[in-house]
Amino acid sequence: MTDIQAIKNRFGIIGNSPLLNHALNVAVQVAGTDLSVLINGESGVGKEVFSQIIHSLSARKHNNFIAVNCGAIPEGTIDSELFGHEKGAFTGAADSRKGYFETVNGGTIFLDEIGEMPLGTQARLLRVLESGEYIRVGSSKVQKTDVRVIAATNRDLLEQANAGKFRLDLYYRLNSVPIRIPALRDRKDDIPVMFRKFVIDFAERYKTTPVQLNEDAKALLMNYPWRGNVRELKNIAEQISVLSREKLVTANDLQQFLTENNAPSNLPVLAGSVGSTGGNGYVSETTFATERDILYKFIFDMKKDLNELKRMFVELVQNPRWVKNVPSFINENFVDEHSSDSAIQLPAISSGNMPSTQQSQSYIIHNSNGSTNITNKASDYDDHEHVEESLNLMDMEKDLIIKALKKHKSKRKDAALDLGISERTLYRKLKEYDIEDM
Repeated sequence: MTDIQAIKNRFGIIGNSPLLNHALNVAVQVAGTDLSVLINGESGVGKEVFSQIIHSLSARKHNNFIAVNCGAIPEGTIDSELFGHEKGAFTGAADSRKGYFETVNGGTIFLDEIGEMPLGTQARLLRVLESGEYIRVGSSKVQKTDVRVIAATNRDLLEQANAGKFRLDLYYRLNSVPIRIPALRDRKDDIPVMFRKFVIDFAERYKTTPVQLNEDAKALLMNYPWRGNVRELKNIAEQISVLSREKLVTANDLQQFLTENNAPSNLPVLAGSVGSTGGNGYVSETTFATERDILYKFIFDMKKDLNELKRMFVELVQNPRWVKNVPSFINENFVDEHSSDSAIQLPAISSGNMPSTQQSQSYIIHNSNGSTNITNKASDYDDHEHVEESLNLMDMEKDLIIKALKKHKSKRKDAALDLGISERTLYRKLKEYDIEDM
């Protein structure tokens, strides 16, 4: 069996965490097979390194290896990038082109951020995994390929599948052998060792003396959340190596480099999410509401309250009986409060002769400046029907898109510019909301 420490030395992996060693053992065991592998881990933990380990220990090690970031390829061109296209298949296709699956035939392809792949491309990928067959864009000829697929993601694909954003059959096909790479905060004992390795490397590069940490600084380093994992730790080590004037770094010195990333967020959060910060000042994605969402809700609530006040005022004017039944409301909350500015006289109402809301009524308002306003008709106050507007953000977004298209006469480029989004995003929204050109 391949020595795990030799693999660590070969690929520059530092640490002796049980979770890390278990992930490496799984990678070594599965390397000799052609099974699909799904690597799961946060950003910066080294998912691509694990894919290279699997390829280098497999029978395909002498063939091509290619890493593809599915999140970096536009939705309209990802099919062409992966499977190739024929000449004239689409605008700009001046020549036929081989895709990645054709180029690395016999080798290994690493699909990073697989969760960002469009659903249509997922169906094509599933067919490749099942039968090794694919069709170029714009072609009708079925081609064969022999490629091992290693996928990686920092998302919960099963949760995405349940939400309809990822194919469930593709998830189970990719998840033949799952590998979970632990986050840096889950292997705290490895952090000082990795930091030491990084500062030594930077000291050699910049011809300086490597910095050292005292015990308090080491404790602070180990308790830091490290949202960017190994990548963030390496950046911090480089900053300290270059900017630190003292070669013995204390906790206070180290805090200067960590404060910006570790400071609690000053952005507004939902009240229910306060307890979910974990004491680090961070709010999880599931409980955090963006500023825009909060502002939208605040504005809509204010609009709703304003419409309610308008409705109550109209009823107050048009229905004196309701006012008479609640004299305390007028005397205590309105008349007494504003007695210094104006005096309000309501019409005299007899129990036997109640005027109709549609009949003519006289209202005398004495202003503080001595003027008098007389209104003889209740109809002077506009009757209106309050229509409750939808507070759903998706409905508002759809309405805004429709208005923009009408405004610009179905010119998507101008509409997208007016909405502040890309033309590609607008096209996707049109398909999502099933909106036709105006």
